Amino acid sequence: MNLILLNPEQTLNAGQYALTDRQQTHITKVIKAKQGDVLRVGVLNGNIGEGIYVPPTVDRAGYIHSLNLTLLAPDALPMILVMALPRPNMLKRTLSNIAAMGVKELYLIHSAKVEKSYWQSPVLQTESIQQSLLEGLEQAKDTVMPKCSLIPRFRPFVEDQLPALLENKRGLLAHPYLAKPCPIDIQEPCILALGPEGGWNEFEVGKWLEAGMESVQLGSRILKVETVVPVLLSRLYPG
Repeated sequence: MNLILLNPEQTLNAGQYALTDRQQTHITKVIKAKQGDVLRVGVLNGNIGEGIYVPPTVDRAGYIHSLNLTLLAPDALPMILVMALPRPNMLKRTLSNIAAMGVKELYLIHSAKVEKSYWQSPVLQTESIQQSLLEGLEQAKDTVMPKCSLIPRFRPFVEDQLPALLENKRGLLAHPYLAKPCPIDIQEPCILALGPEGGWNEFEVGKWLEAGMESVQLGSRILKVETVVPVLLSRLYPG
């Protein structure tokens, strides 16, 4: 946690924010802050700066006050990420990576090689998704929460929603077979569609290509989703 990210819902009074149990534990055990210490803080979907720490007492939680927020959040990646829903135990880590790297619009989509049971996982509850994204923001000292949409039906998304999303963007389909090498340091906004570890099936690939996507790959090695996400994002937008 490189940033104490305060939600407006934590507001006590003007300029005062109560700390969550998780934030308090980090401040106590990792930062080891004391009364009056100045900590690096940000407000969710707002600016970044500093605030003064007041530790908890018997009858109240610890809090931050006297915020001085002069810095903007880091620039977002000019990318929309569409990702086949990964295994639940991998999803949390992947969401954190996505948020840390600056993606602000994410679609989790069904694919033929995605187990239908994944859609029933408690990891897909809004609170769980938001928590994983929040951890990524805290890591990267960012404040802007990504928008995450769940798409349990593949075909309506590709046929009905994708064309509008693709307007004025380059469409890249990450697929390990019969694809050209993934470009490096592109200078335009894009949509990146990342399939399950086994890849998109033939029908799905055809639908992506019909919509105007171009198929790209990283080579002969098949990487796990949690690995390929940071590899692709840092390759496309290394700055």
